[in-house]
Amino acid sequence: MIRFENVSVTYDGADEPAVRAVDFEVPEGELALLVGPSGVGKSTVLGAVSGLVPHFTGGTLHGRVTVAGRDTRTHKPRELADVVGTVGQDPLSHFVTDTVEDELAYGMESLGLAPDVMRRRVEETLDLLGLADLRDRPVSALSGGQRQRVAIGSVLTPHPRVLVLDEPTSALDPAAAEEVLAVLQRLVHDLGTTVLMAEHRLERVVQYADRVVLLPGPGERPLLGAPAEVMAVSPVFPPVVDLGRLAGWSPLPLTVRDARRRAAPLRERLADLEPRREAAPAPAPPPAGRRLFGRAKPDAPSPAHVAEVRSLAVRRDRVQALRHVDLTVAPGEAVALMGRNGAGKSTLLGALVGLVAPSSGSVRTGDAVPHRTRPRDLVRRVGLVPQEPRDLLYADTVAAECAAADQDAGAEPGTCRALLSELLPGVSDDTHPRDLSEGQRLTLALAVVLTARPPLILLDEPTRGLDYAAKARLVTLLRALAAEGHAIVLATHDVELAAELAHRVVLLAEGEVIADGPAAEVVVASPSFAPQVAKVLAPQHWLTVAQVREALS
Repeated sequence: MIRFENVSVTYDGADEPAVRAVDFEVPEGELALLVGPSGVGKSTVLGAVSGLVPHFTGGTLHGRVTVAGRDTRTHKPRELADVVGTVGQDPLSHFVTDTVEDELAYGMESLGLAPDVMRRRVEETLDLLGLADLRDRPVSALSGGQRQRVAIGSVLTPHPRVLVLDEPTSALDPAAAEEVLAVLQRLVHDLGTTVLMAEHRLERVVQYADRVVLLPGPGERPLLGAPAEVMAVSPVFPPVVDLGRLAGWSPLPLTVRDARRRAAPLRERLADLEPRREAAPAPAPPPAGRRLFGRAKPDAPSPAHVAEVRSLAVRRDRVQALRHVDLTVAPGEAVALMGRNGAGKSTLLGALVGLVAPSSGSVRTGDAVPHRTRPRDLVRRVGLVPQEPRDLLYADTVAAECAAADQDAGAEPGTCRALLSELLPGVSDDTHPRDLSEGQRLTLALAVVLTARPPLILLDEPTRGLDYAAKARLVTLLRALAAEGHAIVLATHDVELAAELAHRVVLLAEGEVIADGPAAEVVVASPSFAPQVAKVLAPQHWLTVAQVREALS
């Protein structure tokens, strides 16, 4: 159904191909998973299937890509639209109508389907993806995860023979991700749909793949094989595979169930050991003279809290987004906000940074009331890396973006660029931010925010588009920031990130706080938000492979 024959793609102005010597085939009715480190060209490979590469993106494609027998060199995207449905990393860029129901119908209208067929398929898709309650909602008022489900639904309604998905679960909570993956399984098994999917959160998807295509890195040929075989040599792998490698299990487990069946001897070895946990910091300012990445320490936060939320309620349009929320954050504390899509996590971050005004209650960050404070004054108290990093990036080059960040923060020229070079080596000054990968854009946005050294740093879904190595670098960075007195609050669906980083987890549901406590206690008690290692080694309270590795050594 999908065939790549020695395909290389070189973009205009680039010295090296984005992908080289890609050669593989995906038969009809199979789910193929495309994996590899950030920036190796996965999105380019996906774009070549729909014809967006090179007809829309520009550049030169060598070799041949065929989909259902159609050569993408001679068939433009509109001539493949009846065969291929595509969902990219940014759902907003796909939307062309105002409401959920209209968006689901739009693709079928373009193909000229009969009204009765359209109505039936819209209803089926609303039920499949749990969107029935949102049918009349404006797409602009949806949470990031809800938008992701609508974007997937909009390409399902025309019943394409091939689905191309770029990070389809990245913005979804664990339960919603399972629902979407169950739908994809049904399409593959029952309808013979062919799916090619790139996804960094392999712990969610690798067990569903019929085959895995690994793009190892620049200049290396792709590797195609069964999931367990490829995971044995892949530079990116989920925690359950990492645990299997550590324990010497063969073949490697791909699911929690497989790992639990083999884990009894490992649990016995760990029975008398205790996992080392990061202690929550005492509410005191950082010691004088500490330095962050070679720069001065952040502005001293208040001795008690850098953020304080009391009885906060927020109403947005007709939706009560938050109700009676109480939250305090101490200097040096890392707090994970978790909960299903639409629970109010992003709204709470927006209130902390002044983008959202309270309907009632109060919000303070340091000595400021965010929504009443000028942005130029607030930037030194709190910084937000939004769910879409491009919302923070407006210049034409990386160099211009960094220069603007220095100016806005009143920092020495070169401060932002020096930090970016430490976080993301190898990105040239003249690169346009839109040409960066999702993970690279996130890192640039984080460098922009950190330039002002705010005591409170907010991140909204910070691991979208990040592979495991990039996520590990992010965790190391955030731990260093917390150790020097910065408070970190992140809204995330990434249970593995919360297990690695958070001192506390705050669970939200329907705009209310339903749990607030130490990360180990909150996530282990929740089947939905427990990390893979916790599920494999339960009832023992291990959260990460790093804890297990340290204990065994």
